[in-house]
Amino acid sequence: MTLTVRVIAPDRTVWDENADEVILPSTTGQVGILTGHAPLLTALDTGVLRVRSKNKWTPIALMGGFAEVEANEVTILVNGAERGDTINLEVARTAYTKAQADLEVAETGDSKKAKIKATKAIKRARARLQAAGGVIE
Repeated sequence: MTLTVRVIAPDRTVWDENADEVILPSTTGQVGILTGHAPLLTALDTGVLRVRSKNKWTPIALMGGFAEVEANEVTILVNGAERGDTINLEVARTAYTKAQADLEVAETGDSKKAKIKATKAIKRARARLQAAGGVIE
């Protein structure tokens, strides 16, 4: 028995296949989903979704959203998503380094808006880097 997994972003469907296991980046922590999972509705944080299909893990960078699990169907509605195999690792690493520098600058200033924006940017950059296979040091 398998899970039917759909990852739907506003501009496209990123994943629509069967899978054996899903690990969601929920706002309260990582949530593992296997067949027979109890019904669940959860908010998703910016992070990496991991889907195991045919004994291969596929990482997908998610930019927040919601996931619903019911009757072995996992429907994930997100603000944005990118499969890890489509992300250029060096570009993602450069973006993460820039986001770190921007966060350091924002933390020294007085603007709460700039701090929030920089924090969101580093979470997005971290998710993309991790999905591309990069390591956060």
